[in-house]
Amino acid sequence: MCRKVGNGGVKAERQRVIVQYSGKVQGVGFRYTARELARGFDVCGTVRNCTDGSVELIAEGARGELEAFRLALRDSGLGPCIRNETVQWTEPRGDLRGFQILR
Repeated sequence: MCRKVGNGGVKAERQRVIVQYSGKVQGVGFRYTARELARGFDVCGTVRNCTDGSVELIAEGARGELEAFRLALRDSGLGPCIRNETVQWTEPRGDLRGFQILR
């Protein structure tokens, strides 16, 4: 579950990021690596394979945590598999719990 992010009682602004990864991102453990890496960050979300061969990641948390999580994905063994990533920032919905792999 995502923890409330704050500093001195002031809640940090939460955001939602939707990232579409393309390249050789299916069949390489991308979703499992994303789930394991997410444990090290205060983020919650989902990751799933798409029918077009890409992987979609949706996560919520403080922007700094989300940016660090995305960087960790790039710096992992997955980096060479990622040809492109399309990033969309939106308002959080608060509907995510934990970090789950969707089918």
